[in-house]
Amino acid sequence: MGEVQTDHLAHERGRAEFDVEAMKIVWAGSKQAFDLSDRMARVVASDPVFRKDNRAMLGRKELFKNTMRKAAHAWKRIIELRLSEEEASRFRAFVDEPAFTDLHWGMFVPAIKGQGTDEQQQKWLPLAYKMQIVGCYAQTELGHGSNVQGLETTATFDPKSDEFVINSPTLTSSKWWPGGLGKASTHAVVYARLIIGNQHHGVHGFIVQLRSLDNHVPLPGITVGDIGMKFGNGAYNTMDNGVLRFDNVRIPRNQMLMRVSQVTREGRFVQSNVPRQLIYGTMVYVRQTIVSDASIALSRAVCVATRYSAVRRQFGAKNGGLETQVIDYKTQQNRLFPLLASAYAFRFVGEWLKWLYTDVTQRLQAKDFSTLPEAHACTAGLKSLTTSFTADGIEECRKLCGGHGYLFSSGLPELFAAYVPSCTYEGDNYILQLQVARILMKTVSQLGSGVQPVGTTAYLGRVEHLMQCQCSVQKAEDWLKPSTIQEAFEARATRMAVACAQKLSTMPNQEEGFAELSADLVEVAIAHCQLIVVSKFIEKLQQDIPGKGVRKQLEVLCNVYALSLLHKHQGDFLATGSITPEQASLANDQLRHLYDQVRPNAVALVDAFNYTDHYLGSVLGRYDGNVYPKLYEEAWKDPLNDSDVPDGYNEYLRPMLKQQLHLARL
Repeated sequence: MGEVQTDHLAHERGRAEFDVEAMKIVWAGSKQAFDLSDRMARVVASDPVFRKDNRAMLGRKELFKNTMRKAAHAWKRIIELRLSEEEASRFRAFVDEPAFTDLHWGMFVPAIKGQGTDEQQQKWLPLAYKMQIVGCYAQTELGHGSNVQGLETTATFDPKSDEFVINSPTLTSSKWWPGGLGKASTHAVVYARLIIGNQHHGVHGFIVQLRSLDNHVPLPGITVGDIGMKFGNGAYNTMDNGVLRFDNVRIPRNQMLMRVSQVTREGRFVQSNVPRQLIYGTMVYVRQTIVSDASIALSRAVCVATRYSAVRRQFGAKNGGLETQVIDYKTQQNRLFPLLASAYAFRFVGEWLKWLYTDVTQRLQAKDFSTLPEAHACTAGLKSLTTSFTADGIEECRKLCGGHGYLFSSGLPELFAAYVPSCTYEGDNYILQLQVARILMKTVSQLGSGVQPVGTTAYLGRVEHLMQCQCSVQKAEDWLKPSTIQEAFEARATRMAVACAQKLSTMPNQEEGFAELSADLVEVAIAHCQLIVVSKFIEKLQQDIPGKGVRKQLEVLCNVYALSLLHKHQGDFLATGSITPEQASLANDQLRHLYDQVRPNAVALVDAFNYTDHYLGSVLGRYDGNVYPKLYEEAWKDPLNDSDVPDGYNEYLRPMLKQQLHLARL
């Protein structure tokens, strides 16, 4: 926070109609979560090793060396401060730099926890927890990503030596993309096709050592490196995404992850009594964290755009007075406030997914798999919906900041470039929505047979009512009733799903039908997922929410979220007859009134995210709003400004200016 400065946004903060401190706790989830986050953010922000404003100036090698330095320093601080696992995880998040440690803790450790036997966990986890080995997750290949069954890397059992031989038979079987693989990892969980004799037994995970623990040199038979620069400036280029090839590398049989399936000494392939579904439990967990991350990334961009929209003035000066704050223009509000509402909506659906993960895990342990397909589809769909929307939302926030948003120092290009890959990793967003659509089509097809839809698909059980109900809205404020909003979204989702299911039933066969109708099916899945987010926001408002004016603000945001979606997708709502054209028009009128209610609270609503200036990393989004002097100051730090006369002037610019170019004689 540095020296005390004028708060240029004090006037805005003074207008808030609610208790910001109470809202901070709602956003964080609890008082404990708030205190923990706040403490970790400040420890990181006050440490000069974690500065990040110079990332744009660093070449690739320095960038990566700097990441290793930060990761080592973070590890040292985590040990010195004796941080719990949860504290350490928040600490790393606030360092805010994609690093090999993300994959070590986020993928390698959970894979061993989820798929390793007790003995394997006892052997490998202590090493991983002490960072005596660094692990990554090697699944994606040059030729296959989302189609895991199509992976080409092989693991062939050799009964003579009791080993697996890991091999990359083709160029396209090269592992390609795993973060942390390029330069840092000593070990990987490698996914490969299991072959015993001439029989294939599907894709399984194997723990493979890649580099020597003495000098970090790749082991015999292993070719490994970095895949090169990626989109953006610093952004994700702090991560060593890697390429890996195996030339008949041998590992002991007990390094196949054997919690679910085993290979015996005699070479028999056995399924254990641990259900395969447990693997889906891990995916539910990972995707739930991605949804939480989406709300964080979107809220950061919205925080920058909201504060800057209040600082920036443009046009509309009367008699030499001040120009209008950009945030007062309806066009700005119409673009910005739905993004603000979405950040809150995603936060609450993320909270609910945490609960869902716990619930599914308890059921799995009790061998109850009834809710798993729906939970799996629901996390897949929400991962897709929130990451796609957030990527677009960050870019929209950059545009909302006008020209200055394009500067590296605005923090937005960097945030965008580091965030966008989430639309692809852990499942391509379109493919995930098709998985959701499959579950919905199956659910609709079973409706007549007495199979009750569960969880987020339960509304389909009221199909008769939802196919014919009519929206009761007669005046704009009728759109503020949660039950009215919910029913409109349920009717739209149901009618789109039923229409698609009817089209499918006329196709010669199911698979061809799915391929033919895939674009429509994606729209059905999105309507379903938007309904989930709306209904979880409405559920959140039924809980006890303390703090002066806090509930009122959340009600306004919930309505902004729902009605802005209704306006954006009114084609769906009208085509399905879920609402009438007049009702669509009233919803838009109501939305405009809601923006008037958000306006005085906008800056306070982003203050509730409680982000430090270090974490935001944006001159435009500074807490104190002191934007212009800081932009000016930042400019002079660029290496080009080290000298008044640029390098190369004498060779290139001077001869041109002096008309002394030596032209080749023709």
